Amino acid sequence: MLLLQRTQAINALRAHMAELGIVAAQGREGLKKLLAIIADDKDELVPVDARASLIVLAAQLQALQTMIGSIEKRIVAQHRASEDSKRVASVPGIGILGASAITATVTDPRAFRSGRDFAAWIGLVPRQDSTGGKQKLGPISKQGDRYLRRLLVVGAHAVLRRAKQSPQNYPWLAQLLARRPFKVVAIALANKMARVAWVLLAKGGTYRAPVLAGA
Repeated sequence: MLLLQRTQAINALRAHMAELGIVAAQGREGLKKLLAIIADDKDELVPVDARASLIVLAAQLQALQTMIGSIEKRIVAQHRASEDSKRVASVPGIGILGASAITATVTDPRAFRSGRDFAAWIGLVPRQDSTGGKQKLGPISKQGDRYLRRLLVVGAHAVLRRAKQSPQNYPWLAQLLARRPFKVVAIALANKMARVAWVLLAKGGTYRAPVLAGA
């Protein structure tokens, strides 16, 4: 919720500044430039009344940043204290936030019979539709834990972007991307990430990258 509010505050600040003809580059540095302009009461680009309102918005943004930073520090501390979380975070694309969320949600991995059941619970398996007595696989079911699903899909997208930039480091993903659409591969990878995370929680061990047959 705080992350969403921060995005809304940044977008609002940029939009109001753009109405005054003040535009900055996307990203942290561009935002920093806008905030500096708002804070400088000698800058004549911003009318006095507009600055009074923008200062309130900037203060709201700063408060959100502070709260988010505080929570993130606690998440990192909890992650470092958890062997399960550290094992899950070793899976490419999951990271600290995803590992913390998974280990906090799955307090007993034995509640699922397999990694496939865990992935299905999150909603990362194709929905099955029956037509004329035949089973047809449709889009993912999107049932289950929406937050975990979003974290895993976003993480899978990040891994695939790296795979496209450096295919030699991700040969099995490069082969998939050569045959299937990006979004399809992303869902398949998110599913695999969920299944691997369950295995690490249920059986221990460490993550090992897949090896191509014959490699």
